[in-house]
Amino acid sequence: MMGTIVWFTGLPASGKSTLAERTRIHLRSLGRAAVVLDGDAVRDVLGADAYGDADRDTFYRVLADLAVLIARQDAIVLVAATAPRRVHRDRARDRGCRFLEVWVRATREDCEARDVKGLYARARRGDIQALPGVGVPFEMAAHPDVVAEGGLDDTAVVAVARLVSADEPPGRGGH
Repeated sequence: MMGTIVWFTGLPASGKSTLAERTRIHLRSLGRAAVVLDGDAVRDVLGADAYGDADRDTFYRVLADLAVLIARQDAIVLVAATAPRRVHRDRARDRGCRFLEVWVRATREDCEARDVKGLYARARRGDIQALPGVGVPFEMAAHPDVVAEGGLDDTAVVAVARLVSADEPPGRGGH
């Protein structure tokens, strides 16, 4: 048996981590354990604080490999990470695990308004050159399994839990 990877993608400060954690709590209430791999937390553990193209490629490869490793132990893995290029997310999708993609949709203005790290302000000042959605392109999910309206979208939480609990994933997110 194989677990499931649910990748929450979206612009920085869109609510990915919030939604992943809310989904974990909801799954627990249904008797299903899940692990959250938050991109920022994993970066901290790995000391991966560089954001050049090659650095991002390496980080998202490692993050996808970690998610696959955990999912292969029949776990539900909730990955909350921007992964600005589709290829970053496809690395996990193409590794044989059940894969669901959640696009956490939020306008850049909404993201800026709730950006506790001040990333957007730093990007506007020129202190950050490579912020996805500002200095680096962000490739939206082509065919997301769930579209969430920010991190507090209860409908999305329930939809993810339903899909995770289904025998077969929807559409192309399959085995």
